[in-house]
Amino acid sequence: MICAFLMLYKKWRKDFNVAELTEEAVKDVAQTGKAYVHDFLDIYGRPVLMVVASKHFPEAQDPKDDERLCVFLVEKALSKLPTGKEQMVAIVDLRGFGTENADLKYLTFLFDVFYYYYPKRLGEVLFVDAPFVFKPIWQIAKPLLKSYASLVRFCSAEEVRKEYFTDKNLPPNFRD
Repeated sequence: MICAFLMLYKKWRKDFNVAELTEEAVKDVAQTGKAYVHDFLDIYGRPVLMVVASKHFPEAQDPKDDERLCVFLVEKALSKLPTGKEQMVAIVDLRGFGTENADLKYLTFLFDVFYYYYPKRLGEVLFVDAPFVFKPIWQIAKPLLKSYASLVRFCSAEEVRKEYFTDKNLPPNFRD
């Protein structure tokens, strides 16, 4: 079973060209600011994958570019894991999110990547200040997320500030 998983994992990495993903290769889509790896760990010692949902416009970007950025950032976050730690936290900032930012296909890709190729690497997903318009999207997306749906926590920006960071390591978009 483990051998089969490793073979599929290696094939996917080769087919997706993971080794060729660099800052330069994803710079155009990264410049949108829609997602990044925070420079600091959270207070639990986990790398932080930040997603600013209001900057994601599915119609304006090639979905393949978004997918490459996703995998590049997951790899980057994992490279920041301290010794003895195995998981990262993903913070999805939903402030300013509207229907024009909704992208179920990409959300499914994101969770499939974690589910199939980076199992148990995602410790928690924080959906921050989810607006009313996000609720029906979540009801559709939740079953697609398999076991990862249980990792999701809806919270406020203030809770993120107080429970996951100190003043010194707070992500820029959570500073007052």
